Amino acid sequence: MDSYDKRIFEGLTSEDQAFLKNLEDDRGLFTQMFATFDGPLKYWTIYVFVMTFAFFGLGVYAGFQLVATESVQMIAVWTLVIWFCLFAVGMLKIWLFMRMNHLATLRELKKIEFLVLKGQGV
Repeated sequence: MDSYDKRIFEGLTSEDQAFLKNLEDDRGLFTQMFATFDGPLKYWTIYVFVMTFAFFGLGVYAGFQLVATESVQMIAVWTLVIWFCLFAVGMLKIWLFMRMNHLATLRELKKIEFLVLKGQGV
């Protein structure tokens, strides 16, 4: 910390320092993941979470069907279903991780806003 940061931190009340310390704590993967189930997009997150498991289950089922089938046409169909499910699960996971990144960015911006406002004495 440089002298400017120290002056800002010393100017904060003990409650503000505790709040800032809480924001600085490292958040684990599961904490960040469960944070996505809160806020205005919680229903979309639940939908994406359920659809991820559904596509994974369909992919596993298609894999078993692929092994059990003997027709060349059905092998092609089940292979396409597996590829579609892999793609769908990948895209849904990317959405979930982008949502987690969005929330982490908002958290950091809130921390910066808090420091700037408290540094100005507002």
